[in-house]
This record gives sequence, structure tokens and C-alpha cells, in this order.
Amino acid sequence: MRKRRHRARAALAVVVTAMLATAGCDAFGGSGADGTDSGASASRSAAKPAPVWNRSPHSIAAVGDSITRGFDACTVLTDCPEVSWATGSDAKVDSLAVRLLGVTGAAQRSWNYAVTGARMSDLPEQMVQAATRSPELVTVMVGANDACRSSARAMTSVAGFRADFEEAMSTLRSALPKTQVYVASVPNLKRLWSEGRENPLGKQVWKLGICPSMLRDADDLTGAATLRRDKVQQRVEAYNAVLKDVCAKDRRCRFDGNAVFDYSFDTEQLSHWDWFHPGRNGQARLAEIAYRTVTAERP
Repeated sequence: MRKRRHRARAALAVVVTAMLATAGCDAFGGSGADGTDSGASASRSAAKPAPVWNRSPHSIAAVGDSITRGFDACTVLTDCPEVSWATGSDAKVDSLAVRLLGVTGAAQRSWNYAVTGARMSDLPEQMVQAATRSPELVTVMVGANDACRSSARAMTSVAGFRADFEEAMSTLRSALPKTQVYVASVPNLKRLWSEGRENPLGKQVWKLGICPSMLRDADDLTGAATLRRDKVQQRVEAYNAVLKDVCAKDRRCRFDGNAVFDYSFDTEQLSHWDWFHPGRNGQARLAEIAYRTVTAERP
């Protein structure tokens, strides 16, 4: 009996040895066929899943309105995309594209589809254009023109603003499920009025039709004018709440947390042509905010 048990144990040992040899010792975390530590690799993969947000995208497309086009930053009533906070090449601005891609990379792999005067309803079509480039990051800055209407009554409704933004995001996602989106808040239009109204030249340019719902009769401080400006301001705040809410539902979207809205633009950051749009200095501040948001470890 002892001899039979000894022979059985010896046979079992041979079978186990053969099985381990066939498995390449992977059961114990040894080297696989390619010479790597497969057990350690599996452990690292489990411990460090691929991040959803890439803090170093390799291409950028910008959509939005006159701010992203650099309107009035160089010459009066003219676009100046080279100073755009998103994709511009101007060294003094140091745009988001230049910060992320370098000067050469920004020239080759960034595209500006923003249009001066655009409103949120124009964003879905801009997203279609941006998607043709398959960018890894899309920047969005739009909404000021939805509030800057001929009157407070003519402003885009909050419901309409939401529906258009959701459509724009859906349009992008249908084409590019993994593209990241940076969403800038709508600027504080009332603060821009407060700063710009101190300049006589700026007020003359405002009469050409720049944001009349907020800027018309800039020196009128009557109750009716104050109420009108307050309505515009409240609508901007509601738009920003929509941007935050819709973006939060997309795991590859980052809202700036109202950083643009909260930024205290002064006359040094405003265009010296209209005292409303960001000048070069203001564009540089917008680039800083965007870069900080895109590269942050957490939203």
C-alpha cells in the first residue's frame, strides 16, 4: 500500500509540473511569452485604468462667436483670429492651442470655426464642421449673442438655449464619441458695461449696435434701464447654469466653473476699439483660464 501511494504521489507531481510548464508560470506572476511580468502588468492595469480625460490633447477645434474670432482685438469691427484665445498664433496671447500643441503643432492641428455674431442655435452646424477634422478637443464659447439682442424681450429663451446646446453636443457625439469638450461660461456682460461706460469713445462705438440689450443708453441709470440690464444679467446666469448642467452629463466635457463669468475684466483686458470685446490682454486671460481647466487633474 505504501509503495502504491508513493507511486501515485510521484505521478501527480509529474502531472502538476507539466501543467505549470505549459502555463508558462503565469499563475505565479512570472514572465510571459514576451518576457514581461504578466502578473505585474495585470495588477498595474487594474490599479490604473486609462483616464477618461486626456490632459494633453493633440488637436483642437474651436467653435463659438466673436470672442473666439478675436473680434475688435486688432482693428475696429474686424475679426482677428490670430489673437484668438483658443487657436491664435500671437505670442502675447499664448493661446490654448499653442500652450498644448506648441507653435508648430497649433499651426497644423488647430482650427477655428467660430463665427462673429453666432448664437447657440448656430452651434450644431459649427460642430458638424469641427467634426470633419476629428479633433481630440473642441472648445466652446457661445451665448453672449443670445443675451445681446435688440431688447431684453428678444433674448433667446433658456429652454431654447438648452435645446440648442444639447443638439450641438449630440451632433458632436454622433460623429466623435470620444472627443473632449471644454465649455467656457458666458462673460459677465453687466461688468463689461460697467467698465466700458467710463470711456467716451467706447460708448460711441456701442451706438453702432454692440449688445444693445445691455449697452444701449449706457449712461441711463433710471429704474427702467437698470431693470433691463438686470434681466440681461439674470439670463446670462441662467445660460451658464444650462452649460454647467448639460456638460456635467457628458463624462468627456468640462465646464470652466464660471471662471470666465467671474473674471474681473478691466480696461486693460478690453478692446480699445469697442471697450466690450476682449483685447489681446483679455484674450490671453481667456487662454489661461482654458488651459487651467483642460490640464487640471480634476474638473
